Order: sequence, then structure tokens, then C-alpha cells
Amino acid sequence: MGKKKTQKDSYMRISDAARAAGVTNQTVEYYLMLGMISPLRRPGNRGRFFDRALVKRIRLIRKLNQSGYTLCAIRETYLARR
Repeated sequence: MGKKKTQKDSYMRISDAARAAGVTNQTVEYYLMLGMISPLRRPGNRGRFFDRALVKRIRLIRKLNQSGYTLCAIRETYLARR
């Protein structure tokens, strides 16, 4: 039988999150710098971790940006409501 997935197993490092979202590490770093996403902090671990919800948010930001919205507009209008 397969190993049961726990919430701990669903945390990803930046490179894995970027790959899952279909963007580069630099894109994720840029979204972090702009305050559009906030990584998770796990107790006892240094570093930034991402979960599936953050990957979905990265995909959404990318999709809106590709649709013609500026990152500033996305942050100020759509993401401010969440």
C-alpha cells in the first residue's frame, strides 16, 4: 500500500512551487518581493515553504498578468480582497 500523504508532505520549497505553478524561481521571488504572496514558515525549519494554495495563487497571478492586468493592478484590486 502507498504511504498516506500528510500535510507536512505537501510543503514545497521555492523551486518545487515554481515548477508546480509553471513559472521560474525568479518569478516567485519577484511576487514575494512585491508582497503578492507570503511563504509559510515551519517551526524548527529555516527557509520558505509553499503549499498547494500558494501554488494556486501564483498561477492566478500569472494568468491575470498574461491577460493584460498589471501586477500593481492585480495586487491592489484582486488580491486585496482576499
